[in-house]
Amino acid sequence: MTGDGTRCVHGGLGTGAVGEPVHPGPVLSSTFRLGLPHDAAAQDFYGRADNPTFRVLESAIGELEGGSCTSFSSGMAAIAAVLRLAARPGAAVVLPSDGYYLARLLARDELAPQGVEIREMATAGSWNDQVVEGATLVLLETPSNPGLEVCDIRAIAERAHAAGALVAVDNTTATPLGQRPLALGADLVVASDTKALAGHGDVVLGHVTARDPILADRIRIARTRGGAVPGPMEAWLAHRGLGTLDLRLARQAANAHALALALLTHPAAQDVRWPGLPGDPAHAIASTQMRRWNGVLRFTLGSTRQVGLFLEASRLVGSATSFGGLQTTADRRERWGDAVPPGLVRLSAGCEDTDDLVDDVLGALDHIRA
Repeated sequence: MTGDGTRCVHGGLGTGAVGEPVHPGPVLSSTFRLGLPHDAAAQDFYGRADNPTFRVLESAIGELEGGSCTSFSSGMAAIAAVLRLAARPGAAVVLPSDGYYLARLLARDELAPQGVEIREMATAGSWNDQVVEGATLVLLETPSNPGLEVCDIRAIAERAHAAGALVAVDNTTATPLGQRPLALGADLVVASDTKALAGHGDVVLGHVTARDPILADRIRIARTRGGAVPGPMEAWLAHRGLGTLDLRLARQAANAHALALALLTHPAAQDVRWPGLPGDPAHAIASTQMRRWNGVLRFTLGSTRQVGLFLEASRLVGSATSFGGLQTTADRRERWGDAVPPGLVRLSAGCEDTDDLVDDVLGALDHIRA
């Protein structure tokens, strides 16, 4: 198998013929020529069903994750498709209590009224047989957002499969380079490609990748019927961004490492968490299943006001709620309904020079102390 960088750069692209563009532009048409009644059916006939630009991106992601990929109009559309596909009245769906809050809201507001039991389990909690008994789906998010907790994908998948449940892993924080859940026993990978995969803060996109071809077909049919298809331009931009994921992730992880070490020494920052730190509670499990570290860390300041002072004093850290982009951003997560302290900050390390970023963050923390 070729390396991460090679697969990112060449994924989805063929050799091409002389005179063809090296990176073809998006196919923007929503309609395709059907031909005459006796002509064979073409793969493309209507934009809601498929598009050549979708397939290029899906081929690249599928190669990285080891399965068949279906792209969606957003990460939430991808999660919603998985939840709706697997949920059954009278059965249970297990969700992370500390994962992305909108997934829990969708399950509570849409699935529970239909007779689906919604069970919430902490990512780093005690995963025993009772948690998965009677479940049709176990959704994991590891590392979790925003807490950066980690669970053992392989062990939970074995337990869930023994109970007859599918296992899906939200791999947004880790990225396809940082973790390969399908190889660890998961049935599905879901992710928001709005984040690090596309990496430039200019698209909203998601995907689901499946190991089993039959399950992959069901996911694709669910997308076609539900209509949550991505735009060709968004798919093209995400594929372009994917080409530099290897390089971006390396710098982001290096910056996250340096920031985590610096934050540990500063009295204004408490509860610093990043799975790559040897002393982090998640490190032992994460080091056995993550191939590379991620660029997202968290820490807690004393109050909402201190978060404001920090953002006000920083020159390089922007205030934004997404993560995985070129520029370093921070988000006070309690404002969105996460059950976290008011001063908890999720920081997404960007691609700035490491020394500049560390100096800037420490300076902003000094401003709080002053």
